[in-house]
Parts: sequence; structure tokens; C-alpha cells
Amino acid sequence: MSKTEPIRKNWQLTEFKNYYRKTHPNPRNYALIIFGLNTALRISDILNTTWGMVYDFENSHYLEHLYLQEQKTGKNTVVPLNNAVTEALELLRTVGNCREADFLFPSQKAPQKPISRCQAYRIVKKAAIETQLPEHISCHSLRKTFGYHAWKNGTPPALIMDIFNHSSYQITKRYLCIEQDEKDDVFLGIDL
Repeated sequence: MSKTEPIRKNWQLTEFKNYYRKTHPNPRNYALIIFGLNTALRISDILNTTWGMVYDFENSHYLEHLYLQEQKTGKNTVVPLNNAVTEALELLRTVGNCREADFLFPSQKAPQKPISRCQAYRIVKKAAIETQLPEHISCHSLRKTFGYHAWKNGTPPALIMDIFNHSSYQITKRYLCIEQDEKDDVFLGIDL
């Protein structure tokens, strides 16, 4: 069984994000990837997000936070919508006729439903293959990439655990996918 990995290198992450933005433009696919990378949500929660959860149609602006109950855990979570997310969503919103009840990522076959998990996987996997990322990239890599880069930027693991709504530190530790070269950096950076 393969283990889903985060996208570790910044240059690879940039190429991956730009695949559906510049190389093979597709606003829906681009927004899906940006939304996943920046919200740290599971794909099931991403796919069930509607426009009314992120956009105030009455006042024509994006909401500051997304409030939802996680499908897997049943826990409530609040996710701030950063500039990368709102810019990607705006690109998507301007090409479609979006209403409050519409899913952010609707199926082309059945617009009243979101794309399937399989279709989301195909979207992510195609960008990963086309940008020559390592083999074990999937939808869950978006969530893991968020955690990995948060950790590398100095976010305490306990805070990442809380963001992910994990029940134990061991789960969060597995998510971070710490490799030997990262452990080596710690040892080689200490000169007592």
C-alpha cells in the first residue's frame, strides 16, 4: 500500500499550483487545488462546500471564514479564507453562474452535485504527473502539504494538531511525513 505524501519542495509546489492556472488553464481545477492546499480540509469537506458558505451574495464579497462540520469527525471547524483562496474562487466565480446553494466544484454531468472524489483525485493526479511530482500524490496530499509547510514555517505541532482536529499527536506526526534529511538538518544545525 502506498503512503500519501505532501509536496515538500517549494518549486515543485509552485509548478503544481500553476499547472491548472497557466500550463493547462482550468479555473475549477485550479480553485480546487488552491482551496485544498490553503484550507487543510479533507476532500469530502471541500467537495461539499457551497458558494453560500464562502461568499456573501447580498453584499458581494467573500466571507472571512468558512464554518463547517467535518464529515469524518463531526467536529465543527472554522477556516479563514486567505487571499490565495479568494483569488482562485473569484477566478472560478467569474466564469460561471454561481448561486448560494451551488457547490464550489460542481459536476459537469450533474451540476446540482459536486464532482466525485474519483474526479477530484484525477484532477490532482494529472497535475502531479504533468509536473513530475513523486508517485504518492493524491487529494490527501493537499491537506498534508498544508501541515508540512506550516510545520516547516515554525508552526508548533500542537497547533497543527488542533487545526487538523486530530485526536492524537501521533496522527499529526504521521501527517508531517518527517524524513531523515530533515532530521539531519537539525543535527547539522546544532554546533554546541
